[in-house]
Amino acid sequence: MATIKVPPIVPSPAEDCEQLRKAFQGWGTNELLIIAILAHRTAAQRRAIRTAYAQTYGEELLKSLDDEISGDFERAVVLWTMDPEERDAQLANEAVRKWSQSNVLVLVEIGCTRRSEDLYQVRRAYHERYKLSLEEDVAAHTSGDFRKLLVPLVSAYRYEGLEVDQKLAKSEAKLLHEKITEKAYGNDELIRIITTRSKVQLTATFNQYHNEFGKPINKDLKSDHQNDFLAALRAVIRCIYCPEKYFAKVIRNAIDGLGTDENALTRVITTRADVDLKVIKEAYYKRTSVRLGHAIKGDTSGDYEDILIALLGHDDV
Repeated sequence: MATIKVPPIVPSPAEDCEQLRKAFQGWGTNELLIIAILAHRTAAQRRAIRTAYAQTYGEELLKSLDDEISGDFERAVVLWTMDPEERDAQLANEAVRKWSQSNVLVLVEIGCTRRSEDLYQVRRAYHERYKLSLEEDVAAHTSGDFRKLLVPLVSAYRYEGLEVDQKLAKSEAKLLHEKITEKAYGNDELIRIITTRSKVQLTATFNQYHNEFGKPINKDLKSDHQNDFLAALRAVIRCIYCPEKYFAKVIRNAIDGLGTDENALTRVITTRADVDLKVIKEAYYKRTSVRLGHAIKGDTSGDYEDILIALLGHDDV
C-alpha cells in the first residue's frame, strides 16, 4: 500500500551519500538530485544513508539539508528523511507546543493510526529527544475533556489480535449511545472504550451502533459543529474505523479553499507514503473524481511539488 518507487538496484549508502554531498556543493543546490535519492529509498535505506553520511562527513544529514534548502520543500524532505518514530515525536511536540484544533488532530492521528509497537517507539523517541514523556507533555498543555481524551490516546498500547467479543460490542454500543444521547461526551466510560479497546473490537462496536440505532456513531456526534471536542471525538472514530477516508479528507481540506495548508498536506504525504498512501489516493479519487497527483500539481509548485509527486509514486498525475 506504499507509493514510493525504489529502483531495482539500489546504490550503496556510501554512493548515495557521495551524490547527496555533490548536490549540496557548488553554486547552487541540486534539488532534483536530492529528490531522486531520498524520495526513492525505504525508511531502512534512509536510515543507513544518514548513518553513513554522519560517519563520512562528520555532520548529520538533516542539518546539511536544513542548511541547503528551505521552505515547504525543506520541511517535506526533512520529515521524510527522519525515522518514522522520530518524525512522529517532532510532529507531536509541535502540536503540543502550539495548541489549536488542527494540532489536536495531529495527536489524534498519531494515537489512533499507528500500530501499538510503533506508538511505543514514538514515546521512546519523544522521551529521548525532549527529556520528558509524551503523555506528561500532553497532560501539561491540555485540560478538561481534551486531557481526558488525549493522554490515554498517546499512551495506549492496544491489543492487535483479531478476536472480537460481539456481546461486548453490543453492550458498549448501547453505553456509547446512552452517553451521546445525554450529551455526556466527556464521560469516563465513553473515553475508556474508544481509547483502550482494540481497533477490530471498536469496529465491531461501531457497526453494532449503526445497526441497532439506525445511523453511524459519527452522525450522532455532529449535534454541534462548533464544538471542538466533538470534532476530536469524530476524528478518533474515523481514524480507527476508516483511516484512509480520514486522511483523504485531511488532504481535501488542505487543498480546497483560498490557500493551501502545506503543513497538513506535507504531514499526510510524508507519514503515509511508505505505509498506506495508495489506498488514501484511491479514497481521495472515489470522493472527488480527481487524481491526487493532479490535485497536488494544481495547488503546489516547484521543488515542493516535485517531492510530493515523487512520494506519490509519479503515476497519479
